[in-house]
Parts: sequence; C-alpha cells; structure tokens
Amino acid sequence: MSAKGVETRQRIVDHALTLASTQGIGGVTIGGLAEALELSKSGLFAHFRSKEALQIAVLEAAAERFTQFVVVPALKARRGEPRVRALFERWLDWPDQAQLPGGCIFFAATGELDDRPGPVRDVLVQAQRDLLGTLAHAARIAVEEGHFRADLDLEQFAFELDAIVLGYHHCSRLMRSPAARDRARTAFERLVASARPAV
Repeated sequence: MSAKGVETRQRIVDHALTLASTQGIGGVTIGGLAEALELSKSGLFAHFRSKEALQIAVLEAAAERFTQFVVVPALKARRGEPRVRALFERWLDWPDQAQLPGGCIFFAATGELDDRPGPVRDVLVQAQRDLLGTLAHAARIAVEEGHFRADLDLEQFAFELDAIVLGYHHCSRLMRSPAARDRARTAFERLVASARPAV
C-alpha cells in the first residue's frame, strides 16, 4: 500500500473510531464514512472490502490506542501496587485522553455485540481477554513484590477491577453522576486493601 493509501486508511479508521464512540460499532458503515470523509464508496470499499472488516479495524485500532494510552505509560510505574494504581487511574482517563467523545468504545460495543456471534464479536472478546490478562499479570507482579498476599486469586482480582471500571463508566456516562470517580476510587481502595497481606 502506498504512503497515501496508508494515510487515507488511518484517516478513515480514526474517524470511524470517533463515530463508534458516539453511535456504536453498528453506526460505522462504509456509506456513512464515505460521505463524512468525502470519499467515494468504491474508494473506501477498496480499503476494507466489507462493513465487518471496517468494524474489526476500528476495534483493533481502539485496542491499540488503549494500549498506548493506558498500558504502556502504566508500565513506567514502579512494579507492584504502584503499577496497578497507574493502570487504574489511566484507565479512568483513557476515553478523554484518546479523544473519544462518547466514552469507552469497548463499554458501548459490549452491549451491542454480546449476543451477536461473529468475527467482530470475537475481536471484542479477545481484547477483553487481553485486558483481563494484563490486570492479572499486574496483580501477580504485586504478589511477587510482596505488596499483595501470596494466596490472592489473580483472576478474581482482575474481574473485580474490571467491574469497578465498568461501574464507573455506567455511573459517569449514563447516570451523569458527579460522584462517579470518587465512588470508583473508593471501590478500588477496598479491592487493593483486601489484596494486601494481613498485618
């Protein structure tokens, strides 16, 4: 693909990602994007070949953006609990930092795709599994550093941390609660306290 082709494809995906954050992954269509970006449908089709391929590209781009905005910077934090905290804090901020006006695209896509089998859902499921794996790995390092207790159920910790952030998005986006972030942080502190070794 030429440099211009790569640039055009990236422009399409970036616009589609913004659109998906407000209108859902189902709102991402070749015709709609072609009109919004003033491209021909055939030209846009040449990049993706199908609506499904376009939606997969959007979810893969979102996963990459999440990694760059949340995971990579958090890895610079000290090993153990500080890194778990960095993951949590950056995760709360990521929709704003990634310029997603409708909030977390994964949160929105879950409601759309949970009962719709197919390749698009498979990409979303894999992204979620990767995230839970990252959280469990961060907790494992905290155990190795002595910050968390040795018998901690790592998968349960990852599940509960994920649930806290999902609750935050629900409270913040749907309920428009100004207390959403404080409540999420309170829940996080309880989770971390329960993970520490008994004194």
